[in-house]
Amino acid sequence: MPTHITEQRRICVVGAGTRFLSGISYYTLRLTNSLARTHQVSAILMRQLLPSRLYPGREHVGVQLTRQEYDPSVRVFDGVDWYWLPSLIGAILFLIRERPHVVVFQWWTGTVLHSYLALAVVARLLGARIVMEFHEVLDTGEARLAPVQAYVRRVLPALMRLASGFVVHSRYDWKLLEEHYGFGRQSVALIPLGPFDHYQAAPKALIGREAPASCCNLLYFGVIRPFKGLEDLVRAFDAIPEDEIENYWLTVVGEPWEGWTLPLDLIAQSRYRNRITLINRYVRDEEAAAVLDGADAVVLPYHRSSASGPLQVAMAHGLPVVVTRVGGLIEAVSGYEGAILVPPQDPVSLRRALAKVAHLRGQRFANPHSWADRVARFDALFTSLSVRAGLMKPRST
Repeated sequence: MPTHITEQRRICVVGAGTRFLSGISYYTLRLTNSLARTHQVSAILMRQLLPSRLYPGREHVGVQLTRQEYDPSVRVFDGVDWYWLPSLIGAILFLIRERPHVVVFQWWTGTVLHSYLALAVVARLLGARIVMEFHEVLDTGEARLAPVQAYVRRVLPALMRLASGFVVHSRYDWKLLEEHYGFGRQSVALIPLGPFDHYQAAPKALIGREAPASCCNLLYFGVIRPFKGLEDLVRAFDAIPEDEIENYWLTVVGEPWEGWTLPLDLIAQSRYRNRITLINRYVRDEEAAAVLDGADAVVLPYHRSSASGPLQVAMAHGLPVVVTRVGGLIEAVSGYEGAILVPPQDPVSLRRALAKVAHLRGQRFANPHSWADRVARFDALFTSLSVRAGLMKPRST
């Protein structure tokens, strides 16, 4: 139970459900549960984001891949479908019953924009303050579709005008969003992602580690997309001299999206194919937990990225990481002693980094991020919004 009842707020988090399971699904759940330790919290989940046949990971839509659950104290509406009826009516009635002081919208894809706009209008009519938390400007796959990009550019500003405050995860995102849309006079809080430590509590599947105990097992973990740069890692692995390859193993876990199969083709053609484990699908929590337990280092050779769930997973496990010096990832690893930064799209530099990270094998590093710190930062934002709205007086110091 919270110790400061008078400071308790009613908060509603609006974000991704688990039907279209993704990193945002896990983040929405973890943030909601963390806020629920000190506040009265509810959640409205986006259920059917779009017709399943149009989703890159259509094979696992609706499949129960996680055992993560919302805290029993959290009231959950699951959820809103893109076609609205009757789900949006239920969500609006849920909002009216909950009467939140603050509604926090998780932004990551244009598929939810029309639903967010409708819910935000209702929330404002109910007197709630609205906070938008940006995970990126727009999904990279959607950004390549001109009609979707044009739609978001025209409609998102209307949603942003309803917001009293914004949350970004890095100064990189702050600048990017300011360039695209501007924040006006609304409050902006820089709150890095909380640790993705949910796999640590998951039971372990018996899928084992193929890599010999004597070598460094390099793990790529996450969906395989053009901007993720997995092909650079495969090329760097292939460039390891024959007299050194016995010291390395490569494990790749993920499914291809957007038809991006080049990395899989390179794996099939690799001269070290017998030293590569490929799990070409979206894995369940217990499988992910086992894979992470068997890894010696995580390698994420992204070409661009605002943030990375797999990076947060790696740091939550204390694993050494090799990550490219792009976007918000530079700030994400600030203070993490197990990180090796390399230039993007540079297999030669990546190859050198593999040699460095192999020397860190067996070491574990402290994660500088915590959910308690994130909740404290959200509380500071909520307080500032209340003060600006004249709903409460600032504390004297």
